[in-house]
Amino acid sequence: MLSSAEKHAIDGKAGRIEFALDWPEDAPPRGIAYVGHPHPLYGGTLDNKVASTMARTFAALGWLAVRPNFRGVGRSEGTHDEGRGETEDFVHLIDALPALPAVAGRIGPALPLALAGFSFGSFVAAHAARTLAARHQPARHLVLVGCAAGKWPMPSVRHDTLVIHGENDETIPLADVFEWARPQNLPVVVVPGADHFFHRRLPLLKTLISAHILGMSAFDAAQQTP
Repeated sequence: MLSSAEKHAIDGKAGRIEFALDWPEDAPPRGIAYVGHPHPLYGGTLDNKVASTMARTFAALGWLAVRPNFRGVGRSEGTHDEGRGETEDFVHLIDALPALPAVAGRIGPALPLALAGFSFGSFVAAHAARTLAARHQPARHLVLVGCAAGKWPMPSVRHDTLVIHGENDETIPLADVFEWARPQNLPVVVVPGADHFFHRRLPLLKTLISAHILGMSAFDAAQQTP
């Protein structure tokens, strides 16, 4: 399934939060995925090619994908808050989205959640996942691409988190990701030859995310079989 994107905005603590919706085609969403973009002070926006690829991958799998612009980016108001305010806005959007007029009549109740992020967005998504878990509303999936380990204080994550990193990432060294993952016994999927922005590797990135989400769904179904 392909997707169609549309842009909206809601009010947050620091002002307007702009976001894009990528809807699955010809089917009600089977879940809602929230995708964080890279660092706003270095040109990161919701239109970043990696974040867009992640969102469209979820939409192709039948999920509604939501890409907010962080504070001070695009039509989002406020100023960069080093991840604190961005995480707050991310969680606020998760809470508010199902009741928005543009969404409420088009989704079912209690849909599973996926959180995903690229680079700085992985830091925001991981912290948002911790907030939801503390509220006993855990996300079903967490996908971290170009993980911000060593760059920002990444929290520990569940063992079934999908972590994808480029072998030749020049922004966040692979060694730093292993240092973060090793104490957690957390697997890391390494894409040989890939740089931080996965140049010429986006189709593979889509395949890896799709296989993970479909595999986890199959695992869940098997667990529920008597």
